[in-house]
Amino acid sequence: METGNRMSQTSRRDYLQRIYPRYQKASRPEKQRILDEFCANCSYHRKHAIRLLNGSPPSAKAARKRRRPRGRTYGSQVISVLRAVWEAADYPWSVRLKALLPEWMPWIRRRFRLGLKREEQLLHISARSIDQRLRPHKRKLRRRLYGHTKPGTLLKHHIPLKTERWDVQVPGFTEIDLVSHSGHSASGDFCYSLNLTDIHTGWTETRALLGKSQEAVRAALEEIRQALPFPLRGIDSDNGSEFINSHLFRYCQARAIQFTRGRPYKKDDNAHIEQKNWTHVRRLLGYVRYDTTAARDAMNDLYQNELRVFQNLFLPSVKLARKERVGSRLRRHYTAPQTPLQRVSASPVAEGERVVELQRQQRTMDPFQLSATVQAKLERVFRLSSDTLANPVQSDACEPATDTRGAVPWPSAQERPPRRPRSRPRTRARTRTPAISGATRRRSLLTSVALRAPSVSGERKAKPDRSHATKTEQPDNLRTSSKVTFLNCKTKPRK
Repeated sequence: METGNRMSQTSRRDYLQRIYPRYQKASRPEKQRILDEFCANCSYHRKHAIRLLNGSPPSAKAARKRRRPRGRTYGSQVISVLRAVWEAADYPWSVRLKALLPEWMPWIRRRFRLGLKREEQLLHISARSIDQRLRPHKRKLRRRLYGHTKPGTLLKHHIPLKTERWDVQVPGFTEIDLVSHSGHSASGDFCYSLNLTDIHTGWTETRALLGKSQEAVRAALEEIRQALPFPLRGIDSDNGSEFINSHLFRYCQARAIQFTRGRPYKKDDNAHIEQKNWTHVRRLLGYVRYDTTAARDAMNDLYQNELRVFQNLFLPSVKLARKERVGSRLRRHYTAPQTPLQRVSASPVAEGERVVELQRQQRTMDPFQLSATVQAKLERVFRLSSDTLANPVQSDACEPATDTRGAVPWPSAQERPPRRPRSRPRTRARTRTPAISGATRRRSLLTSVALRAPSVSGERKAKPDRSHATKTEQPDNLRTSSKVTFLNCKTKPRK
């Protein structure tokens, strides 16, 4: 039986507290009467009322206090300095960014004039807090394009395959690869970047070539070998004909260099150099075409000087220590971030004089000024690309992005090579019809008239001209344009 009166939640709780002791001491017939009365007054389901009366003793619940929101530990000035360092260091991962802050602190003090309190905050900020505070500024697009190499067929039986994991404790064992700068067309001669990275230390050297002749690759590798601060002990390449040839094979035999190769069409066999191809070459120079001697010389001027010093002396990196299987997931454990120079200095086989000279450069050079110089040289290289030379009006679109504090990030968010956004399921949404230009409207009217016109007997109907739908009037792609595509190439893209 219901009374028709709705009790508030507070009244129900008070009523339950009053009848609960009486219900526990009552006999079975009395419990039924109390239960009927409780259900009628509170409009409870009988099963729910039984659970309340047979459950734990009710207690008066105090009003829940709202938790005071935690204040921000790091102010806007600390985050602005952190963001400037992050941009000047080429947008490193939060763990790497935290590791380079103590190394860069002398130049941070000189440039930003931090107080003691803010300097301590900058040094004590955690990697997770860095991720959280820099999250609005991070880019979440991804882009992958394939290269332009053809497999070599000679000497494959003389060069052994290497498929196992690298387990070396001394520097000198490296992976090499070529990165093409052909733009959207693979025809003719164009520049390549020969990239070499050391497995143990992460030291990376790059040289630019015009074409990928066997002798040019051998000469560039010899130049890199002389620039390394440790002896070259081995190289591991893919199966391209620029590496699998008698010139490079005899070169390695004469200098006692171990020469191995990966499996065809298995990029994971050369995972270290594939990563460096993106971080050290592609994300800086983009996907435009460089096919002149001046562009090659400008690229080598950047590779051999500021970029080499900046990436090997000032940017720390992590190394995979071990893998652990936890259920169905694979957990990776990494070593503490270190710069390639720190790993080279700790090795007993490194050349002492070169290491001392590199350490002196690290103490005297300003990483912020070095970053600005790299940005300026990147602009000079980009102005020598074929796309920019064909459209000189577009050259002003890539001025270096200088912030108010004087730090010059490179490349800026507008100048970086675009990445392909994640695919999302299509949803049916109401969209506004885009505006149509007068020329396009006239072409559409002419096309519709031609389709409605009667055809002459014995003649085929003329197909409408849809050239305006596929060849829109757009400027040539810059290295930062998202329109770079291989769809119009007559040949398959080669590495």
